[in-house]
Amino acid sequence: MTLRVSLELFALGSLAYWGAQTGKGVMRVLLAIGAPLIIATVWGVFGSPRSQVELSMSMHIMLELLVFGLPSVALYATGKHSLAIIYITIAIINRILMYMWGQQ
Repeated sequence: MTLRVSLELFALGSLAYWGAQTGKGVMRVLLAIGAPLIIATVWGVFGSPRSQVELSMSMHIMLELLVFGLPSVALYATGKHSLAIIYITIAIINRILMYMWGQQ
């Protein structure tokens, strides 16, 4: 569970970094704050273990692909190729282990 939370926090940080690197002027600030805020809100409402909204397994997997895949794409887009590959590899391994251990 600790690894999962760490991956979630890293995802938010990666999106903030992407926003700060991508935007110009005011857009830099808006993207750096907005991108992680949107993902955190979507994850909190629909995907987190304590969410009030029940998703089907297929929809939950799609949401996880979005929440944990976008940060990898964002890192890759900012030139952090190795970090993007390491992150997505750890996220995939974590999800496989969670499935094998019956966690969500």
